[in-house]
Amino acid sequence: MLTSKQRAALRGLANPIDTILQVGKDGITDNVVAQADQAIAVRELIKGRVLENALLDPRDAAAEIAEQLGAEVVQVIGSRFVLYRPAKEEKNRKIKL
Repeated sequence: MLTSKQRAALRGLANPIDTILQVGKDGITDNVVAQADQAIAVRELIKGRVLENALLDPRDAAAEIAEQLGAEVVQVIGSRFVLYRPAKEEKNRKIKL
């Protein structure tokens, strides 16, 4: 569980990064989860977006993806969300909280 200070620090780090994950009208498919897992394994912090034609609420989509990945939802603003999952090994962590 992230503290408010850790969450604030992660929000600041997420601000300049590009959105790399998109949830469309098909919802959260295995392909979306696999793409998110690969990206978060490398980056630790990813930004996603729920398209307007999707049937999911951005908050629900972020929570479901985070649950499947074992990640934390950092923030949801509008249709965008930020997820964080630290690297499994301490030495490989890029983000120190």
